[in-house]
Amino acid sequence: MFASSFNISAQDSPQWNLPEGVKMRIGKGQTNDIDYSPDGTFLAVASSIGIWFYDTQTGEELDLLTSHRSKVLSIMFSPDGKTIVGGYEDSTIHLWDVKTRQHLRTITGHRYRVKSIVFHPDGKILASASDDGTIRFWDVETGIHLRTITGHSRVISIVFSPDGKTIASSSEGNTIYLWDVKTGKHLQTITEYRNWITSVMFSPNGKTIVSCAGNIHLWDVETGENILTITEHPSLSVAFSPDGKTIASGGGNTIKLWDAETGQKTQIITGHTESINSVVFSPDGKTIASGSLREGTIRLWDAITGDNIHTITGHMIVTSTVVFSPDGKTIASINSPGAIRLWDADTGRFLQTLAQHSSSANSVLFSSDGKTVLSGSGRDGTVRLWDVETGKLLRTTTTNTQQVQNVVLSPDGKVFANGNSRDGIIHLLDMETGKLLRTITTNTIWVNNIVFSPNGKTIASEGSGSPIHLWDVETGNLVGTFTGSSHLLVRSIVFSPNGKIMASGNSDSTTRLWDVETGKNLLILTWHRSGVKSVGFSPDGKIIASGGHFDGSIRMWNAETGHHLRVLEGHTSSVESIVFSPDGNTLASGSSDGTILLWDNSTTHLSEDVNQDGVVNILDLTHVASNFGKDGQNGADVNGDGTVDILDLVQVAAAF
Repeated sequence: MFASSFNISAQDSPQWNLPEGVKMRIGKGQTNDIDYSPDGTFLAVASSIGIWFYDTQTGEELDLLTSHRSKVLSIMFSPDGKTIVGGYEDSTIHLWDVKTRQHLRTITGHRYRVKSIVFHPDGKILASASDDGTIRFWDVETGIHLRTITGHSRVISIVFSPDGKTIASSSEGNTIYLWDVKTGKHLQTITEYRNWITSVMFSPNGKTIVSCAGNIHLWDVETGENILTITEHPSLSVAFSPDGKTIASGGGNTIKLWDAETGQKTQIITGHTESINSVVFSPDGKTIASGSLREGTIRLWDAITGDNIHTITGHMIVTSTVVFSPDGKTIASINSPGAIRLWDADTGRFLQTLAQHSSSANSVLFSSDGKTVLSGSGRDGTVRLWDVETGKLLRTTTTNTQQVQNVVLSPDGKVFANGNSRDGIIHLLDMETGKLLRTITTNTIWVNNIVFSPNGKTIASEGSGSPIHLWDVETGNLVGTFTGSSHLLVRSIVFSPNGKIMASGNSDSTTRLWDVETGKNLLILTWHRSGVKSVGFSPDGKIIASGGHFDGSIRMWNAETGHHLRVLEGHTSSVESIVFSPDGNTLASGSSDGTILLWDNSTTHLSEDVNQDGVVNILDLTHVASNFGKDGQNGADVNGDGTVDILDLVQVAAAF
């Protein structure tokens, strides 16, 4: 189906369908669902950034299908293999032509995310299940809504019987419902014994249902009686082999195969290092695909020997932190479950993973010479230093038994500080020896963020429900408070390069600029549709970037005037971290969608410089006047409100 020209190694991370303005993508997003094409040649992966296609023979990437900025939660190939459908977090359903990879249509109607989606065996009908508690049926050819089944709480998954006459749904809690597809009539209720059902599937002959809710259960479809229970392997996913003789279960970091009639274990497949959340047989039953969210991999196995055939990497869960090395050549990131990874900033090539803390790392930064990486752990109370070249652990510093929320380094590289989230104490330590120099008691329950001023003389801290405070590094005394910051639920703080301004990203969807000397609020920057999770200044201090908590957007602002410069849209989830490269030409953003995006910032300019000639003058005013009254996307719409009007003229005139 796909042309052979797509013969690119999966390890090279081809940059498929990059968002506008993005130079490079690192990571492929988290894995939510996997499915084999009916002929077994392709493996499709529903991810947080789109639908990935892989060649099952080689493990190579073939394409990434993207239609809009939303996570794909479920996918399925049509029975004839010509179409693939995805259910999305934003409540929409999208259909694609598999051969051409062209988007066919969008189906709407659910109110909440589409958690599960399946084709009817005849390929003419789609069924979708949503958090709104409904199962909806759609005509595949037209997208027309046919009927709705209600009566659930939140629906977890759905599956058609092989003859297409019955649909089974697992609901929030421990219940499976069977429904007549034609009439929507409730046929049978099957109740699990204890836990939530995470996976359900009909046997190929349609007489049995297998489910897992920790334990694995087989049920008689006609009577609803429990036929067999397997307690040895608490699992998140189960699947029947195409001949119905074998059941595969994924639990912990192993896959186990069971005789479907006797429940006897026939095979143990090992190789994953983290918990498995999905397993599926190939159409011929010869291979098994398994996905691990925490590990970020999809592995293909020989179903007979248990040998690992291919390992597909790069599907990270969350990128909570991203930082550049001082020379801008290396990027360090923290990816769930707390792994510290190093990347080549020019090529995106993965360099190495630094050994994890005994619990997840939640902060990372480079030393001033770029030779060392510092990381702080959110649970074991340690700060660790790593050699960048070798990846070896150099030193571990334990300050106390409380959580290390973040680690920061003084501008001269001689002192590092860590904020402890539970006791409200900031520890200052000698970078060379790890010796405790002094502590600062903030008198807050939580210390969520700390940052050194550019001159290294003060440190700013922020705790939930308390104002942003400034502390003298030498004495530990309180030297300043930012008036009005206590009610904001501040999520991120950063000094401007000259140290005169403090920026805060806040839960009320604003970015605020504060005068460091007086503590007064200077500017309030709005336009985000949800809270602001991250903020950062460009190296020259002229631009400030803010990352949205839920909307996944990044906005660029003139740091002096507060004028909006541009919006960057490409992430499908919260922008957890943003940072400019040392030369200011690149903005890196890490997101909970499991990717790092590198944006071209070399062309960012003042929005008032309409003709982009580097100066705001009468020519820009004339350009706005000539487009007066026009709606829609237009460079003369300086304030970005969708209309070129008097407000744009005033903004340009003010920036002369």
